[in-house]
Parts: sequence; C-alpha cells; structure tokens
Amino acid sequence: MGQTIIEKIIAHNIGAPSVKPGQIVTVQADRVMVDDIMMPFIVSKFNEMGFGKVWDPDKVVMIYDHLVPASQQDDVRHYQVGDRFAEKYGIRNVHRSDGICHQLMTEAGYVKPGDVVFGTDSHTTTYGCVGAFSTGIGYTEMAAILGTGTLWVKVPETIKVVIEGEMPEGVMSKDLILRLIGDLGADGATYRALEFSGPAVDAMSVASRMTMANMAIEAGAKCALFTPDAKTAEYCNVELDQFQKGLTGDADAVYERTMVYQAEELVPVMACPSQVDKIQEVRELEGTPIDQVFIGSCTNGRLEDLEAAARVLKGKKVAPFVKLVVTPASRKVYEDALKAGILKVLVEAGAILTHPGCGLCCGRTGGILSDGERVVATNNRNFLGRMGTSKVEIYLASPATAAACAAAGTITAERNVSYEGAQEGKDQCHAASGGSRHPL
Repeated sequence: MGQTIIEKIIAHNIGAPSVKPGQIVTVQADRVMVDDIMMPFIVSKFNEMGFGKVWDPDKVVMIYDHLVPASQQDDVRHYQVGDRFAEKYGIRNVHRSDGICHQLMTEAGYVKPGDVVFGTDSHTTTYGCVGAFSTGIGYTEMAAILGTGTLWVKVPETIKVVIEGEMPEGVMSKDLILRLIGDLGADGATYRALEFSGPAVDAMSVASRMTMANMAIEAGAKCALFTPDAKTAEYCNVELDQFQKGLTGDADAVYERTMVYQAEELVPVMACPSQVDKIQEVRELEGTPIDQVFIGSCTNGRLEDLEAAARVLKGKKVAPFVKLVVTPASRKVYEDALKAGILKVLVEAGAILTHPGCGLCCGRTGGILSDGERVVATNNRNFLGRMGTSKVEIYLASPATAAACAAAGTITAERNVSYEGAQEGKDQCHAASGGSRHPL
C-alpha cells in the first residue's frame, strides 16, 4: 500500500518501513524553535523536570519576535530569562531582532525537506512549505524535548488538496487558503495533514506555499505538506536526496478525502469578523469603509507580498484618514525590499514602515486599534481582541487586496485600482523576488 507524505516522513524518522494513521510513535526532533513569549514558561518546566543539560544545543533555535521591541514592562523578563538559558546551555542559534520565527526558520536554513520540527507557536505548520513535518506544541512539551530530543505523536490522517489549472491575475495563494478554510471550517482538518498538489501548486513560489502552510492550522490541521522540488532545493540551498525527492503522495496512498479546485475559478476573498472561516468574496463587501490596513506577519510579510502591494500602490496615495502599516517578515526581506525599491514605493504612498517582527498581528507594537475601528490585514487570525479591543473588526485578505483597500479607503478588489505605467525598478523587483508574477 502506498503512503502519504506525512507517513513517509514519520516512517523515515523512526526507521520503520511504514506507519499507519492513528499509530502512536516516538519521533526524534531534527530542530526545535522557541519563541520569546514562551521562554520563561519553558525554562521553568525544564528546571522542574530536573534536566541538567539540553539534548543538542545546536538543534535549538531561540527567536525574539513577538515582544520586540518591548511594549510592556514584563517583556524584558522574557529576554533576560531566554538569554540566561542560552548562555547556560550553549545555545548559539539566537535571533533577537532578525524577524518573525516562522520566516527565519526556513530563510536562515534551519529546516530542510523531510525534517521533523516542533515549535512553541501554532503557526509552526509553515515549514511544510519545504516538505517538512512541522507543528506547534506547548511549553511543557518543549521542555521535555529540550531534555530528551524526542516527542510522541499520533500519525495523522491526510486530506489531499489538488489545485488544477493556473491562478488568475489578482488572485494570490492567500485567497486560495482562505477559500479552503471556508470550505473545511475552522475545525474541518483537526489533527489531519493537508497535502497540496496539482499544476497551480507546482507553479507557486516557495513564499506562496509558505502562506498556505502557515494558515493550515486555521482549519485545525496538524501539518501542511508540499512536495519538495527544484524551487525548494534552491530556497533551502540543498541538493535533494532520494528520500527528499520521494516526498510525494503515492498514487495508491489512502486519503481521508480529496478536495479538487480549479484555479481559474478562484477570486479574491476575505475572512470576515471574527472567524477565519467566515469567507466572502471581496466584491460582496465593496464599499465598506476602513480605518487601517496592515501588510505583514508570518503569513504575508515576505518580499513577493510587499512587491504585490507596491505594484498596486505605485504612483498612488493611501486614502485620507486611513493608516497603512507595513511590517517586513525579516531583516533580510526588509533589506531586499529596500534594494529593489519596493519600500520607497510604499513609503511614498504613505505607508508607516515598522521593524521586522510580529508587531500588530499579535496585538503588540505597531498599530493597535480601538473600539469601532475596522482593519484589513494580511495576517492569519481575526479573532476578537486580536489587534486591539474586542470591538475592532478585522478582515483578512491578500497583500494585493489589502493594498487596493488602502488606496481606496474602502474594501475593494485589486482589479478596481488602476496601475501607474512607470517601469522604474521593475526588473530589480522581479529579480529580487525570485521572478514572482507580481513585478512592480
């Protein structure tokens, strides 16, 4: 019997010929990620469990991103606890202001195809974009892994998602994953693996796949997986071995179900307040006034996302009384966007540019909203109180749609915003973003 991608990864990790859904196994962690919010709690549990050393300091990555820069007095405690722990146990992979954890884990080369990775953040599912089994865990589990290097998991069932055809202009992978979440429901993939394939998926950049893997958790998925290909190898700076090349679902693999989409039928959509699975087409919401737009986060703060926004805003201005906050996902993204002229376009349009990090997505620094305000955002959650008070309305959208809304001052689709004909910087932007289909 054939195997799904997640079954192949787990079987390879434990040295077994095969595994079956529902089977409970103990896996070896290839890499773990600890974020700043969880550091004090992990350290406390680690000490409580009586560990005297970290199983492999070089496999641990500590990232300060949610609380950088500090917005509350207690944030500093998280830095201090993390720094002392890293120094005591020889952890050298520490990022204090380099960007968002999920961006850095793949961008900095910590995750490779076929790896098993755990992180103390639910959106750790992101690394499935390069064909890794990655999932979020709690601080007690992380403390145990730091001491032992192992964790038990249940082999998940797999939902296969096939995207046929070619993505239409103005539709991004964010629109696709929102559409899927709407169809599945917020709990429709609970403890399942989502396995993506099809011509539209093959044509996607690694960055676009990251967006989809990132939001898989919003349908309850344990992980999301893409087959490693030449784009993956280039991004990860590796030459795929036979195991990695074979990380594709077998023709005779058993899936819980298969969902097939025709890419040409997809349109720009939004997740409406205050549920991620409350999906409506943008055209159904046309004209709704907004107060703010946020472009950033581990979902859509990458170079191609900023480039898509800049393409829409080239030669335009943010609408009066509307704030546009742009937060690059990492320092590298920031630098690349600066070199490509993307940031110049955004700033000239009236954007407020912030430091790389989580920022507004997790309700910390950089644009908190108040009662009665409405924001269009490119992040992954629109729960009550997520970006300010519980009376803030959050609409989730793609970077192209978000930028169009910023220019219009109301909810609108990218197609309703005319483009500047200038070519300055076009080639540089196209090259810097890896040849994405949204040149400036």
